[in-house]
Amino acid sequence: MKFCLPSFQQTDLLAEIEHRDLVQRGIKGIILDLDNSIVSEDDRYLSPDAEAWIAQSHALGFQLFLLSNGRRLQRFEYWSHRLNVPGISRAKKPFPKNFRRAIASMRLAAWQVVVVGDSYHTDVLGAWLVGCHCVQVASLPHPPRSWEKLAGRWLHRPYPQHRALWNLESLPPKRST
Repeated sequence: MKFCLPSFQQTDLLAEIEHRDLVQRGIKGIILDLDNSIVSEDDRYLSPDAEAWIAQSHALGFQLFLLSNGRRLQRFEYWSHRLNVPGISRAKKPFPKNFRRAIASMRLAAWQVVVVGDSYHTDVLGAWLVGCHCVQVASLPHPPRSWEKLAGRWLHRPYPQHRALWNLESLPPKRST
């Protein structure tokens, strides 16, 4: 059994994560957060180049899995299908149960998996609890929740104002393959 301390890194965008760095760390699986990491929870913004990065991840042989605390099942299923990534909605992160289910479905060890998400209290903590590596991305702009007004700045990395956003309303619909 291989043991290593999970790594923690931060970056602005999902698409800035270098696949070769993941390979060098022995990563074979990627657990992705959906809301405010890939797409804003109000469906206004898509993280730039996220879909291309996910497609490249598939092409390079990475196993991917979505874990979302989102409650809108139809929306989750839409994005799971659009991205061609299986997953679990209403995952109750950071509790380890569904992180372990995701890892088991990929048939990997926790040290071979990286969790990518925007929240300390769900994604980063959940990754740490199960022994996965973690990359925290900046949180896409979204309608503020009541608790975020008090604690949000400590739990999320704000999206940099100088970075471009992809407005979903201006993008052409993705073709089915």
